Amino acid sequence: MRFHVLTLFPEVFPAIIGHSIVGQACERGLISVTVTNIRDYTHDAHGTADDYQFGGGPGMVMKAEPVFEAVEDAVSSLPADERAAAEVVLLTPQGRLLDQKMAEYLAKAPALVLICGHYAGVDDRVRQNLVTREVSIGDYVLTGGELPAMILIDSVARLAPGVVGSPESVAEDSITCGLLQHPLFTRPAKFRHMEVPEVLRSGHHAEILRWRRRESLSRTFQQRVDLLETADLTQEDLEFLASLGYYRGSRA
Repeated sequence: MRFHVLTLFPEVFPAIIGHSIVGQACERGLISVTVTNIRDYTHDAHGTADDYQFGGGPGMVMKAEPVFEAVEDAVSSLPADERAAAEVVLLTPQGRLLDQKMAEYLAKAPALVLICGHYAGVDDRVRQNLVTREVSIGDYVLTGGELPAMILIDSVARLAPGVVGSPESVAEDSITCGLLQHPLFTRPAKFRHMEVPEVLRSGHHAEILRWRRRESLSRTFQQRVDLLETADLTQEDLEFLASLGYYRGSRA
C-alpha cells in the first residue's frame, strides 16, 4: 500500500510516519508514505502556491498549476500497473465523510495520492480534472488538510495485511463489526475499589463471549443507537435489546 501526500507543510508528517504502528509498518516495508512539498512545483522565486479569488472574496486559493504537476509526478512515479487504480483524494470539508466502509474501500487501492487543501480552498479545476474522491473527516473546518490526511493514512494503513499483528483485532474493532466494542480490561484484576467482572476471570469461554456480546449491544444502544438499524443481529440480540427498550425500526 502506497501513500503519497502532497502538502504545503511536509514538516508535520514525521509525527505519524515515524512512530507507532504506522512507522513500524513503513520500516517493515508493509506500506510506504512519501511526502512532497507542493511548493516544489511552483515556478517563481517565492514559491507562490496561492492567489486571490476570481470574482473577489475573502481568503486565498491554492493554485492549480503546482497541484496538477505534483499529482501528475506522484502518479507517474508509481509502478505502471498501479497508476490506473490509484485514488487521488482531496481532503476537504465538502467531501464525503470518512467512515470505516470508506477506509476499507480505499485499502483495496494500490496507492492513494492525498492532496492537503489549505487557505480558502483549492482551485476547482483540480477537483474537476484530477480528483477521484473528496474526503472529509467531519462537519467542521480545519486550517488545512494535513490532520485529515494523517487520520486517513492511519485508518487505511492499519487494514493493510500484516500492519496490525492480529487480524482478529481489526475485525472486532468498534464500527468494523457493526457495533461498538465491548469493555476491555487487563491486570491487575482489582485496582483500588474497582474489580474486573468475574465472568472475564471465569475461564468459561461461552459465557465470556455472551457477556461481551451483550455489553457491546448495550454500549451501542446507549451511545450509537443508529448503528443498530443496520447491524447484523440475531434473534437473541434483538430480544436482549428489547429488554433495554430498543426495537428495530423504532428509536424508543
